[in-house]
Amino acid sequence: MVTRADRTRNRLLTAALELFAERGYDGTSVSQIAARAGVTEMTFFRHFPGKASLLVDDPYDPVIGVAICQQPAGLDPITRAARGVRSAWRQLPQPAVGEVRLRLRIVAQTPALRASIAGGTAATEAVIVDALTGGGTRREDALIAAAAVMAALNTALLEWSLTDSDDLGQAIETALDVLEARRE
Repeated sequence: MVTRADRTRNRLLTAALELFAERGYDGTSVSQIAARAGVTEMTFFRHFPGKASLLVDDPYDPVIGVAICQQPAGLDPITRAARGVRSAWRQLPQPAVGEVRLRLRIVAQTPALRASIAGGTAATEAVIVDALTGGGTRREDALIAAAAVMAALNTALLEWSLTDSDDLGQAIETALDVLEARRE
């Protein structure tokens, strides 16, 4: 069931993406986003801590952590993490490709957002590390595996955003395939 809060959040996201496409990220203010969505700035901040969070927030971390924990503990850390991320990806509802591409392109073209994405990556890496160490992996090995998986995913996603391909899933699968192939 879609709640009123969900509808408001979606209107804010849509308004932001439209304005970013029209005026650029730096040329768009929170007040303009709120006005386009038909809400107040206060309402905007009830849904998002700031403008950057419209583009870089990652709601998938809990699913990734669980999926990694479900992988066999006997796998090496990179394979376990890659297979967990692959499993999580396959469980999630597929996002709208055009919206994802637009978000990634804006991030790729905006230096301040590239720095913000590093924070999201660090949070996801921490989830991966916790899942791996909870399964008995040494912390150092878990840190390396998490960094490798996130580097592969971030590179694949940013490269995909610059193409005309509609197959976002294939970009993710290919990145994970490369990691797993290196382990065999």
